Amino acid sequence: MAIHHALPGEIVDLNTWAQELPHEHTKAIVKTDEMELARLVIQAGKEFPNHKISSTIVVHCVKGKIEVTVSGAIQALKSDQLIYLLPNEPHSVRAVVDSVVLLTIFF
Repeated sequence: MAIHHALPGEIVDLNTWAQELPHEHTKAIVKTDEMELARLVIQAGKEFPNHKISSTIVVHCVKGKIEVTVSGAIQALKSDQLIYLLPNEPHSVRAVVDSVVLLTIFF
């Protein structure tokens, strides 16, 4: 079965997107040649360990509280806050509480 991505003009509710998945609630929303949007659900205490992405990214905390560590500094993001990172910038992301994150990757 093909993965459903949002269509141009389709409304996406980040609180309910991917609820049809039984255990994992992380799902790509849109993927084009220029960018990708993904909804990530990160349980409290879970972490994406230090890594880097070869593109500019935006990490937007939609709900909850996360910590983004960049260059050794911890940036705490709560609901409705975001941070952007330059290409190849090492970082990690950890959920302080159950959180929903919108990740935007620009190719």
